[in-house]
Amino acid sequence: MSDKQVLRRVHPTYMLGVYTESVTAHVGKLGESFVRRLWAKDPTLWHKDPHRQQTIQHSLGWLHPSEQYRHLARIKEAANVAKGFKHVLLLGMGGSSLCPGIFRTTCKEIPGFPTLHVLDSTVPAAIDAIQRKIDLAETLYIVSSRLGATIESLSLYRYFFEKMRTLKADQACDHFMAITNPGSPLEALARTHHFRDIFYGETDIGGRYSALSNFGLLPAAMIGVDITTMLDLAEEMRKRCDVGIPLMENPGVVLGAALGILALRGRNKLTFKIAPPFCALGRWLEQLIAESTGKEGKGIVPVDGEPIGAIEAYENDRLFVCIGDPQEITDQDRQVAALQKVGHPGIHIQIPDAVHLGEMFFLWEFATAVAGHILGINPFDQPSVEESKRTTNAILDQYERFSVFPEQTPVLTVDGMCVYTNTHCPQEIFIQKTLSGILSVYSERNPKGAYWVWMAYLACDAEIDAILQKIRVSVRDRRRVATTVGYGPGLLHSTGQLHKDGPNGGLFVQITASDPLDIPIPDVPYTFGILKSSQALGDFQSLTMRKRRVIRIDLGRDIKGGLLRLAEVVRHL
Repeated sequence: MSDKQVLRRVHPTYMLGVYTESVTAHVGKLGESFVRRLWAKDPTLWHKDPHRQQTIQHSLGWLHPSEQYRHLARIKEAANVAKGFKHVLLLGMGGSSLCPGIFRTTCKEIPGFPTLHVLDSTVPAAIDAIQRKIDLAETLYIVSSRLGATIESLSLYRYFFEKMRTLKADQACDHFMAITNPGSPLEALARTHHFRDIFYGETDIGGRYSALSNFGLLPAAMIGVDITTMLDLAEEMRKRCDVGIPLMENPGVVLGAALGILALRGRNKLTFKIAPPFCALGRWLEQLIAESTGKEGKGIVPVDGEPIGAIEAYENDRLFVCIGDPQEITDQDRQVAALQKVGHPGIHIQIPDAVHLGEMFFLWEFATAVAGHILGINPFDQPSVEESKRTTNAILDQYERFSVFPEQTPVLTVDGMCVYTNTHCPQEIFIQKTLSGILSVYSERNPKGAYWVWMAYLACDAEIDAILQKIRVSVRDRRRVATTVGYGPGLLHSTGQLHKDGPNGGLFVQITASDPLDIPIPDVPYTFGILKSSQALGDFQSLTMRKRRVIRIDLGRDIKGGLLRLAEVVRHL
């Protein structure tokens, strides 16, 4: 490692204003014993239940990124194999896809290496779009699923394996690799179908903490990322967070204390301003923080991708985190500086280049564990995510038996769109005659600590994303609330835990639509469109069971036209 890399290491700086004293005092209160207990993997730091303590002890393998060095030779062999392909397509969800997504958008393409694509959607249009971008016959497919039973990953595998069998017959298996835990259903499938290779996850590392394991490093190596240096830098960050480091010099302890203490003081909307080319880091941070801290009515709400606005757009519930090169000052940075001058706390973290992502991964994983201790929750489980999976499976079972979904009656049908809601919304909604009326009632009854969640079960493209950004900014500016945008079904594996088990302040708006085309899934009696619709409906039901306020707006067949009409309504709320 060069001296330049050591000197330009990831380093947070803090502008916490009136919260500085509280954070400093709490770091001192934690004491040296806290760090010793954390490194000793003491589960009582997070939970008193003996059963949960055992689970926690088996979830802390991420504390030792140097364990990954033993896999580097095999990873580099696989990277050499990948050079024989034009494309690498990773099929995964949540923790299996978000880290590779960072490498895909952050790292420049290197001559001689394939292009990485990540597919983490069951929306038929998204699947169709990705297969139009690539030459299927020149693609290496990575099926990535930690427990090996994720319905989305396995469905995508079935689809592309059948495509490859049509193109390559018995050689189809040479185009597939798997990343999964030992003994999983995916491992059995990969052996049965003679995949080219299988890479194993560590059983003591959960999905959202797996960036520095095979789940993150194998796809990175395939596009030429220097994963050895990345691990070296992650190990440097580990040492900076180790026992014996003065607490106020321990970056993971201080960052975690700031996140946890400010959340307890009401600043629980963790708002990211991430500079290019690192913007995709926000989605990874979103899952790490939301899924780890959204428990027992508590939680930190990560706000990714929301443009920084004027001072008057914000309540006193924000903590701003700026990530990027401090030497490149933008208008957004100047707006954050203005917000800090009027008392909004901020954290700035410099990241010199993509290889330093290893430091960022470890820093935020460690800080999230510390914040979980301060909030008094277990940051290593995700019970509500499993609940949503069960709900979706029940809906699919019903569809397989009767070819129908559970009935929903719209409260409004207008301009080709249908609006559905639940009984936890204000009752005045049920007598409204316009979409504007429904959303006005919805927005006027914001509970304390409210935030709006736009959940789009649509294919993400630049035009759709731009319209959704206009919608969220309109709500933020007019109602002074934090806003998030997520794409289903990936959001179920990312922010779903927070939505259902975190603070009950979310105002949820599902956006669904008819599929212009549908795609069958081989060997099962339903299509990707049916799967996507089941997941949206399952999430609606799960949120309803958790007494969350939910509206579903189905755009019908005119997806972009419906979104534009919705944007116009929201602009006048």
